[in-house]
Amino acid sequence: MATLVKTDLGKWKALIRKTGWPSVAKTFRTKRDAEDWARRTEDEMVRGAYIQRAPADRLTVADALKRYLAEVTPTKRPSTAKVERLRAKMVIKHLGEYSLAALTPEIVAKFRDETLAGDDRRDEKGKPIPRSNETVRLYLALLGHLFTIAIKEWGIGLPSNPVLNIRRPAPLPGRNRRLTPDEEKRLLAAVDEHTNPMLRWIVRIALETGMRASEILTLRRMQVDLKRRIVRLLETKNTTPRTVPLSVTAVEVFREAMNHPVRPIDTDLIFYGDPGKDGKRRPYQFNPVWMKIKRKQGLADVRFHDLRHEAVSRFVEAGFSDQEVSAISGHKSMQMLKRYTHLRAEDLVGRLDQIPMRK
Repeated sequence: MATLVKTDLGKWKALIRKTGWPSVAKTFRTKRDAEDWARRTEDEMVRGAYIQRAPADRLTVADALKRYLAEVTPTKRPSTAKVERLRAKMVIKHLGEYSLAALTPEIVAKFRDETLAGDDRRDEKGKPIPRSNETVRLYLALLGHLFTIAIKEWGIGLPSNPVLNIRRPAPLPGRNRRLTPDEEKRLLAAVDEHTNPMLRWIVRIALETGMRASEILTLRRMQVDLKRRIVRLLETKNTTPRTVPLSVTAVEVFREAMNHPVRPIDTDLIFYGDPGKDGKRRPYQFNPVWMKIKRKQGLADVRFHDLRHEAVSRFVEAGFSDQEVSAISGHKSMQMLKRYTHLRAEDLVGRLDQIPMRK
């Protein structure tokens, strides 16, 4: 049985001591509230369903996220950690004052809807600026993982993860942007005219290999084996190293890039930039000139990642199996791979003609 004690301030304190459970106490304004709480708590202990909620009542979302950023975020890749800190600021701005115990699915759903509608930011005319479904999904993913860590690793007593009990915004459909022969010709001609040859090397390697921009820019000479015609990628988006085979064209592009006569001796990067204020060379930041060239060629809607899409689609069109394509591209999920392999209908006409007609 619980012990009820009236405090000097006129409130009632309920204290429960039960074998096999830590002692718990809570103060209430009335004796009836104290009795009700004690009865419910003892019943949960008997059924083995008791959760110690005091830490969750005291820990706010803001403080929990600060701990998450200090303990969990540093274990992730630097690029991921950087954007995660920005997302955490957004979540703290809206939900930081709530305790973990007070954050209900209804509150999280309201945060979702207001963020999607852009109620927290306005343009010059005072109109809301909506956020994309994917952006809000990432906010919710961070918040949901915070609760998972708090429950499983920090021992915070919570009955459930509120983010799991709400509807997530639908993911946007995958892009279906392919380059036409004319667009590719114009784009390659334009990058060829740029004064820095690294731009044309990077664009052609993306089209030939399907590697991501981050994978290309961080390449070092030791990773490229021209004799075996392979590139060893050590750091990838999904953290799994992979080996990328090289076409004849890709080998020639890499050979030209690696034998560049003005290559500095203070870096092993294949695509390097000018030294920074600290004297260190970092990867070549081609995006500003890439954006300028696209607009000039009337291809503003073409993203650099579309070159990867184009390359992977060509692998499929060449007859590579899904397993072979995923080995080259690094896609772990066949469902994700399908988003990058949109075949041109006109390219399938020839195959249709090969099907024997029934008489």
